[in-house]
Amino acid sequence: MEYTARTLLGAAALSLLASTAFAETLTIATVNNGDMIRMQGLTDDFTEKTGHEVEWVTLEENVLRQRVTTDITTKGGAFDIMTIGMYETPIWGKNGWLVPLDGLSADYDVDDLLPAMRAGLSHDGTLFAAPFYGESSMIMYRTDLMEKAGLEMPDAPTWQFIREAAAAMTDRDNDINGICLRGKAGWGEGGAFITVTGNSFGARWFDEDWNAQFDQPEWAEALNFFIDMMKESGPAGYATNGFNENLSLFQQGRCGMWIDATVAASFVTNPSDSTVADKVGFALAPNSEGVDKRSNWLWAWALAIPAGTQKADAAKEFIEWATSKGYIELVAENEGWANVPPGARTSLYENPNYKDIPFAKMTLQSILAADPNNPTVKPVPYVGIQFVAIPEFAGIGTEVSQEFSAAYAGQQSVEEALAKAQALTNDAMEAAGYR
Repeated sequence: MEYTARTLLGAAALSLLASTAFAETLTIATVNNGDMIRMQGLTDDFTEKTGHEVEWVTLEENVLRQRVTTDITTKGGAFDIMTIGMYETPIWGKNGWLVPLDGLSADYDVDDLLPAMRAGLSHDGTLFAAPFYGESSMIMYRTDLMEKAGLEMPDAPTWQFIREAAAAMTDRDNDINGICLRGKAGWGEGGAFITVTGNSFGARWFDEDWNAQFDQPEWAEALNFFIDMMKESGPAGYATNGFNENLSLFQQGRCGMWIDATVAASFVTNPSDSTVADKVGFALAPNSEGVDKRSNWLWAWALAIPAGTQKADAAKEFIEWATSKGYIELVAENEGWANVPPGARTSLYENPNYKDIPFAKMTLQSILAADPNNPTVKPVPYVGIQFVAIPEFAGIGTEVSQEFSAAYAGQQSVEEALAKAQALTNDAMEAAGYR
């Protein structure tokens, strides 16, 4: 009997040693958006279940893109998991820079991922990143200010209505801007917003022969409309405002309308953070009159494993945890159903606990309305709505957005900004062999 007890104790000790011997410390690079910060606060649940520890590197969006791109292209090995999106994932997967996310557990249910998200994060049918949350863009607006202005928001408004409503809601004496929009340089910041705005005016980045199209009238119309509207009704310094800056303005009650990522809906309606939480309505992103294309994008912030990591198995465990149905339930338990990561799983929109969330239906409609394969009115040779899915776009898009931001700030004219965008884009495409 004594021998058996000692044997059992020894076996238990060996088992514990074996489980801790394979515990890893994962370094994760992520963006400083609210859902990611919330995930960091829940990471103890992952550690308790797996034994793996997590170290976070949390960065502003433009800095994150620069850091992870540099690390993966130079094989720097600084990160075990990266937060990337629909632009990088197919390109990096094709290049062999990411670990394929095959062999995920049956409980994970990869078939539950929304088809648009799964397709956008795959290359040749292989999933290379898992969506933490998915988004399109939509209008968030103050119902009280709209009513005060004597207007009613349509479910699918035009830009012309939005400009009229913005002017009517603007109250400079009380520091209320009729509309808050991104102007910050960066292809994924203000660049993304002005690209989808251009789409909705009939503009496009390239014609079918990869010639830049910034010298066409649709771009001049879109850019002039945007700048004139922001001068009339936007906040001072909007040329440096991105997602987080506008979120803060809206939550403080300083915006009549904000057109941005659908994921923001849970933040602007959260009474703990938003002074206008009970006064927010939602509508589809606008189109210009006579143009059958809305200014909504398609995006996922997703988790991927760089091919250079030595901790791929542990990294895959983390990704399964963070993008699972179980994680959604964990957030719901701690923060309420309105604050779960949206836009990634079909089952979320079938869940009776989520169906009646005020913004759930409009979020799903916006995602389903986005078509990366047909992003513009005129035909184009590229895939992508707020970006062009080619490796060269990150550099070109950032430079173009810098020229546009300079125009927003009054440092150059619209004509000068468009001429520079045209020249630098054509030069880059010629150097890359597209023309």
